[in-house]
Amino acid sequence: METLFRNILVLLPNWIGDVVMCTPALRALRRQFPEAVITVAGRAAACELVRGLPGIEREAVLPKRNPLTGWLDCAGRLRPMRFDLAVVFPHSFRAALVARLSGAPHRLGYARDRRTFLLTDAMPAYKVDGRIQPIYMAQEYLGLVRSIGCEDDGQGLELCADEAIVSDIASGLEGSRPLVGIAPGAAFGPSKLWPLERYAAVADRLSLEAGARCVLLTGPGEERIRDAVLAAVKGPLPLTDDRPLSIARLKALISRLDLLVCNDSGPRHIAVAFNVPTVCLMGPTSPAYSTGPYERGALLRVDVYCGPCQKPVCATDHRCMHRISVDWVVKSAIRAMRTQFRVPSSEFREASSERRV
Repeated sequence: METLFRNILVLLPNWIGDVVMCTPALRALRRQFPEAVITVAGRAAACELVRGLPGIEREAVLPKRNPLTGWLDCAGRLRPMRFDLAVVFPHSFRAALVARLSGAPHRLGYARDRRTFLLTDAMPAYKVDGRIQPIYMAQEYLGLVRSIGCEDDGQGLELCADEAIVSDIASGLEGSRPLVGIAPGAAFGPSKLWPLERYAAVADRLSLEAGARCVLLTGPGEERIRDAVLAAVKGPLPLTDDRPLSIARLKALISRLDLLVCNDSGPRHIAVAFNVPTVCLMGPTSPAYSTGPYERGALLRVDVYCGPCQKPVCATDHRCMHRISVDWVVKSAIRAMRTQFRVPSSEFREASSERRV
């Protein structure tokens, strides 16, 4: 497909982390077609996440869930925009259907979910010996747009934070010691969650042993998680707002952090986009999908016989997450902070022990 496209529709992924991982491909589109008008379409959070990136002129919010009629209505609103190319990043049938109904004569996506007939250019999924294999999602998205001449510039994930919001948040987080974000949630399901009382223990120990200033990051729908961590913590663990963090405030806050301690969730990838080190606690999901060359910090994971299962709810005893100890997390966080600030070892007390099962 060698065409000069001037009006491009991009169907964004659904998950926050995947949206961040598609930003190198978005940038490659802009570099290859600098004169094109690019419109992104996706859930409200996805559109807000990429807002401010260079080259994105328009956005269209798609319904978060059913009914299908909402998606059809949105496709009807897209059609008058007369796109000449639709890039479909999600693997879903529904996303390809929206692209088809948008009227774009060229529709590029992976041949997944029995939707090939809706695409004009269906790229084969990454396979080994005939079986689909996990691949870092940023590379998968780049592989899709590479088929139309868009090359990776090697600059990694990219996001923009609103300067006014950053300034507002910074005014309430002044201090000289490391600022550590604690992000205990994960939208995928409870299987990704590390025990909440352990997050509280990590915040307490980082405050006592490393002089860190810890701040709690929770979003809409994570009120139960927020309250459980706050009930278990003994020392200070402030919120930046009484309300759940919006995507815009989440980006701004993470951009100011010195370290993020989190599950394998959206905030992890936002941190990578802002070059913030992470200590990521990974259980049921394969690191091949989400771990790339741009990340700094530590990935903590225990190999278990039943994993990675890729299931949102654990069918056994959740051993993949429960066997990650508080000591291991604290020691990894202190090591990351020491590297970040180049602080002599004497200024940090080591965590008491580490046991990897």
